[in-house]
Amino acid sequence: MISEGRRKQIFLLAAVLVAAAFVLSVCVGKYPLSLEEIRTILLGGDISQLKRDVFFTLRVPRTIMALLAGLGLGLAGSVYQTIFKNPLASPDIIGVASGANLGAAIAIVLFGHSTFLLAASAFLGGMLVMLLVIALVRSTGHANTTTYILAGIILKAVSEACIMVLKFFADPEKELAAIEFWSMGSFGNITASRLLIILPIFLAGLAGLLLLRRQVALLGLEEDESRMLGVRVKLIRLVILTFSTLMVTSIICLTGLINFVGLIAPHIARLVLKRTSFASGIFASLAGAFILLVADCLARSIYSAEIPISILTTFIGVPFLVYFMRSRKAGRI
Repeated sequence: MISEGRRKQIFLLAAVLVAAAFVLSVCVGKYPLSLEEIRTILLGGDISQLKRDVFFTLRVPRTIMALLAGLGLGLAGSVYQTIFKNPLASPDIIGVASGANLGAAIAIVLFGHSTFLLAASAFLGGMLVMLLVIALVRSTGHANTTTYILAGIILKAVSEACIMVLKFFADPEKELAAIEFWSMGSFGNITASRLLIILPIFLAGLAGLLLLRRQVALLGLEEDESRMLGVRVKLIRLVILTFSTLMVTSIICLTGLINFVGLIAPHIARLVLKRTSFASGIFASLAGAFILLVADCLARSIYSAEIPISILTTFIGVPFLVYFMRSRKAGRI
C-alpha cells in the first residue's frame, strides 16, 4: 500500500507532466511557436497577426480539446470498469462509442460534410444507444452488471452492422473515406466555437460524476454490500451511466472515435496507485490527458499529413501498460 505522502507526490508529478504536455502541444505543429512568442502574444506585445491567429484560433482550442478528451475518457473508463467490475470495460462497453459512430456515418451519407450535423448526429447516436441499453435491460427484469454488458454488446453489434450497410452504399471516393477517417479520430477540426458548444455538456457530465464519487466507489462492491451501505443500486447506476455517457459523447461527437485511452488509463492508475477508488479515477483522467496531448503532438508533427489520433493512442498506450505490468510483476510498484 502506498503512503498518503507518496500518493500526493505521484499526483503532483502527474499534474506537472500534463501541464508540460499542454505547453508542448501549444508550441509544436506545422507553424511552431516558441515560449517567448507565446509570452509576447499573451502580454499583447508586438508580433505578427499570423502567429496570433495560429495561437488563438488553432492551438489553444485544439489543445484544450485534447486535454478535456483525455480527462473525460480516462475518468469514464475508470467509472465503467468500477461499476461493471470488468477490467476490459471502456466507454464502448454499453455501445456508446458505436452509437456515436453510427450517428456520424448517417450524417455523412445523408447530409454530406456538415460539421454541425455530424457532431449533433454523433451525440444523439451515442445517447440513443444508451437509452436503448437501459430499455433492453429493463425488459429483461434483471438490472445487474452482466445484463448491462450483454445489452451493450448486442447494440454495439447492431450499430456496427448498420455502419457496414452504410459503407456498402456510400460513395467510395467521398463518403466512405469520411466515415473511415472519422472512426479513427482527429483534433484537426476543433475550433473555439465548437469547443464552447460541447463544453457545458462535458462539464455537466464531469460535475455529476464528481458529486457521485462516493456512490461510484460503492458500486465497485458486490450489489448486496452496496445496498447494505444505503446505495439504491439500480437508480444510481443509471444516473452514473447517464453522466458518463454525456461526457463521452460530448467528446467524440467532435473528435471522432478515440480508441484505447478509456481502457489503458484506468489500468495505469490502478497499477501506479495500487488501489481501486475514485482517486484512481482522477489519476486515470490525468493519465488519459497526458497520453492524448502527447499523441496529438505526434499526430501533427511526425508526418507531412496529420495522422489519425487512434493510431497513435494505441502505439503510445500499449508500451505504458506493458511497462507497468512488468514493473508490478517485478515488485517495483
